[in-house]
Amino acid sequence: MAIKFAGEFEAQRKPEEVYDFLTDPKKFAPLLPDFQGMTQQDDTHFTVKVNVGVSYIKGTAEVKMQLAEGERPTRAVYKGQGTVAGGNVSVTAGFDLASSGQGTKVSWKGEAQVFGRLASVAGGLLEPLGRKNVQKLIDGLQAALK
Repeated sequence: MAIKFAGEFEAQRKPEEVYDFLTDPKKFAPLLPDFQGMTQQDDTHFTVKVNVGVSYIKGTAEVKMQLAEGERPTRAVYKGQGTVAGGNVSVTAGFDLASSGQGTKVSWKGEAQVFGRLASVAGGLLEPLGRKNVQKLIDGLQAALK
């Protein structure tokens, strides 16, 4: 089951500052909904833990993330693989940055693929829950980048 997300927002900071924020997991990872913790292996690899609860399946998701593309100050793309109670998840998230007046236009898109029992049991609940959590993250990023 694949869930796709996309949107854009304006940040009131310069593209370099926005890029630096988006490529520092210590800064943005705590903005993830139901964030539990993060460990950083090196400049481009980190593992994030978040609580997950869909229907009667509850637990902690552990997702190994990699900054797959980093072009300062215009583009950052993450790829990740993880385990969730009852399944596996594969995620991609990309941010394209462009100067816009006094700040930066941030265009973002991502995709989450959920495999296993979680996808079959939660089915139609995953997409609305995923959209809600992505919007929480984007709201947090917008607030942090003001």
